[in-house]
Amino acid sequence: MAADTSTTYDALIIGAGPAGLTAAMYCARAGLTCAVIERLAPGGQMALTEHLENYPGFNQSTSGYELSEIMTKQATSFGAQIIYDAVLSVDFDACPKKLHMASGDDLTAKTVIIATGVRPALLSIPGEEEFKGSGVSYCATCDGNFFKGKDVCVVGGGNTAVADAIYLSRICNKVTVIVRRDVLRATAIYNVKLKELDNVEIIWNTTVEEIVGEDFAVTGLKLKNVNTGEESTIACSALFVAIGTVPNVEFLDNAVELDRTGHVVTNSMGETSVPGVYAAGDIRSKELYQITTAVADGANAAEDVAQYLIQHE
Repeated sequence: MAADTSTTYDALIIGAGPAGLTAAMYCARAGLTCAVIERLAPGGQMALTEHLENYPGFNQSTSGYELSEIMTKQATSFGAQIIYDAVLSVDFDACPKKLHMASGDDLTAKTVIIATGVRPALLSIPGEEEFKGSGVSYCATCDGNFFKGKDVCVVGGGNTAVADAIYLSRICNKVTVIVRRDVLRATAIYNVKLKELDNVEIIWNTTVEEIVGEDFAVTGLKLKNVNTGEESTIACSALFVAIGTVPNVEFLDNAVELDRTGHVVTNSMGETSVPGVYAAGDIRSKELYQITTAVADGANAAEDVAQYLIQHE
């Protein structure tokens, strides 16, 4: 939907992940004029999840993409708008608050909810940029099928890395998981499933030093043991990177307080250091990052937005 630059919205929500879509639904149901700004497609990181194993009310056959569609339809059914654009910068000192868009539009709102989430962290090693999209991937469910029947590697030791390895084991010939430490950080249920797979190998205490290839395709990796310093190589057709995430806060330019990891600092209801500006979901500084907590953040922020507007009318 096209943005209405003549309207000052009650609430503008930046990001259409589970937090943003939930906030939009709650705002719209409360009778507020609201819109969600999304630069790509609704769902965020959730849309890349193959199976939802820990979201209440949904079984493992439901994908994150399917839940994204359900949430989007639910939010828009109550009157929330979806604006496909990107926020380049913000002016939270202005009254009303102003968002400068990539399209050239300026949107204004009485309140803003930041729900821009996170993006995959990079290895920042030789070959990563060169082979990005040609064997270097940050989304196993998106790109795994391109390497059906081939040998691939996954780097990382958390839930995402292990889930990626499990997914890839079903379509690839062999999956090698490269872990910097001597233990996986993934939850027990993932670890149990991983150990049951015959075509998955784990290389411990090792980092990826370089991605090598030819003719625009990955052919292998250069590795280094962090304990001994011993260097080695491994042949593979793809590397799936799952080493963590980085908050999407660049457009804020320190307009709100951030913690040392770059996440937005808020109170319990999601309000930031700027009155009338909120944060929800993985962008928010907190202890647990899950779809369930993102949804709760969105609901809390929307509720506080409604109260804020009553108090400042």
